[in-house]
Amino acid sequence: MSSVKKHLDVIIIGAGVAGMSAALWCDELKLKAVILEKENRPGGQLHIIYNRIENHLGIKAKDGADLYKRFLKHLESRNISIKTSVNISKVDLERKEILLSDGKKLSATNLIIATGVRRRKLNIEGEDEFQGKGILTSGKKDAEKVRGKTVCIIGGGDAALENALILSQKAKKVFLIHRREDFRARSEFIEKVKNNGKIEVLTNTVAKKIIGHSCVEGVELEDLTTKQSFFIPVQSVLIRIGVEPNTELFKDQVETDSFGYIRVNENCETNLKGVFAVGDVANRLSPTISTAVGTGATAVKFISTQNFHA
Repeated sequence: MSSVKKHLDVIIIGAGVAGMSAALWCDELKLKAVILEKENRPGGQLHIIYNRIENHLGIKAKDGADLYKRFLKHLESRNISIKTSVNISKVDLERKEILLSDGKKLSATNLIIATGVRRRKLNIEGEDEFQGKGILTSGKKDAEKVRGKTVCIIGGGDAALENALILSQKAKKVFLIHRREDFRARSEFIEKVKNNGKIEVLTNTVAKKIIGHSCVEGVELEDLTTKQSFFIPVQSVLIRIGVEPNTELFKDQVETDSFGYIRVNENCETNLKGVFAVGDVANRLSPTISTAVGTGATAVKFISTQNFHA
């Protein structure tokens, strides 16, 4: 990457909550910055939060979209540059240079990685084919779609059990499939699921295939104890098996933990000087809005105190 056209104090990759927080603080501290976002709008995972948000101090919102509007309005009152629908071809973290698919090149004294996480996939037959044809996006959003139907939920954490409880209010029956004997979810969810007559729990079980013609008609499962395969007829499937970090752009360039999350110190700095990671991409244990806001601020405050200016 040579002949770099534009040099900045900070380039922020990703316009989710952490990236937006970092941008706000760049403006506050008079750092020349830009946010690069691959989607056609900022906000990241706020757009797939359909439940009420009541645990971010000082703000209550009816859902992620509501909170996104408030955050965006705040940013629009500042001198902040957000570039959406940006396709990054290559990132050189050592040189802090970015090549875009249109041939433009950017460099900065500091890079902030705020690429977040994505929902993990089962990678089984039928998973892609039946998106929107029986595979649900969210229990809260899609509750009416399962009225009187049989649903299969796959996963064993808070999200899987909470969605099982939500969908049981409308569905005829809910199968909860988990590959282990014990659940990772909070005890309050586990207790409610056990006491819900509409929910049948199948542990030590994995999904092998989602089956149907024009839409979902059932799921092929395998009992891990007996190694026997069996079929359950369902009309809807919801997959909640956790998330994984979006780090493909930085593969083999920065230190990560065993789960693929970027390692950072207390200042959100990676093992590369001037390269930071904020929000969920660097925080497996606390993927919250509050953490994203805080780490975005932390990284920029540290940059400012170190006088890492262009």
